[in-house]
Amino acid sequence: MSENVIELSNVKKEFVTTKHYPGFKGALKGLFSRETECKTAVDNVSFEIKRGEMVGYIGSNGAGKSTTIKIMSGILTPTAGTCLVNGIEPYYNRKINAGNIGVVFGQRTQLWWDLPLSETYTVLKEIYEVSDADYQERMAFFREVLDIDSFIHSTVRTLSLGQRMRADLAAALLHNPKVLYLDEPTIGLDIVVKDRIRQAIREINEKYETTVILTTHDLSDIEELCQRIIIIDAGKKIYDGTLTDLKNDYGRNCSISFELKELPDQAKLSNLQQTYEKFAIELQDKSLIVNFDKNDFTVADIIGAMMAHVNVTDVKIQETELTDIVKGIYRNGVGK
Repeated sequence: MSENVIELSNVKKEFVTTKHYPGFKGALKGLFSRETECKTAVDNVSFEIKRGEMVGYIGSNGAGKSTTIKIMSGILTPTAGTCLVNGIEPYYNRKINAGNIGVVFGQRTQLWWDLPLSETYTVLKEIYEVSDADYQERMAFFREVLDIDSFIHSTVRTLSLGQRMRADLAAALLHNPKVLYLDEPTIGLDIVVKDRIRQAIREINEKYETTVILTTHDLSDIEELCQRIIIIDAGKKIYDGTLTDLKNDYGRNCSISFELKELPDQAKLSNLQQTYEKFAIELQDKSLIVNFDKNDFTVADIIGAMMAHVNVTDVKIQETELTDIVKGIYRNGVGK
């Protein structure tokens, strides 16, 4: 039996739509025209995800993330290629697949608006045929990690956004799915609730070995939860690797700020720039800034070189943020 929970092989999804023309004449032409246009939303995407992995699946708006998730969840059928989730093609086995997955959307809920939360969970228990013993065990776990006791008897419409997200997460996991799809799970939440949601996801992953696919524009979620990241752009997979490798490969630029007791004059600054021409050295306010490539020099190299020439009172090291790395990849692709 394969250890992969999800397997995508050359998945392609095209949408064919009627061609529209501008203006009144265009509208009339459209009534009689049968011209169509084809848009490729997902273009030969392949990857494998193992049981228990937490993977960040990211891309700019319109990149093809949601289309891929809809294929994996059985909502859409691919135009070409194959997708297997827990060994089945989800779009041909929707009922079986629905019992194996959980989905949490940050901007919409699966809960019944006018039911008390406790009754919602009871209904879901019957829908997914969860045994009494499993239901009690999981609800006790959710009460502990998601702290839902304080609002479990409230109607869903009265819950705050943070409470609803915790309630949605518990609902998605009540039947112990093998795969959990999270779409912007912390959108709009304050920092305290975000931290609680992230911690809950980590504990759920550890306890049940739930495979988690996280799509988000909040890259701090990715850094907190995922070791692996897949980036899609214009329908194509452009990166698949660990977060550490991504930072090492595309976040090589580093900046060190030296706070000085006294600033060097222009002659001394020019001499420093000539002596260390492989560094980018500049003055900003009362600090000397050195930019360099971590593949060429270590932080210790830079600090040692500068302290031999200037009187330093403080040092601040600033590595390239994940947000900046991903922005650069969106703009320029993955070429180094």
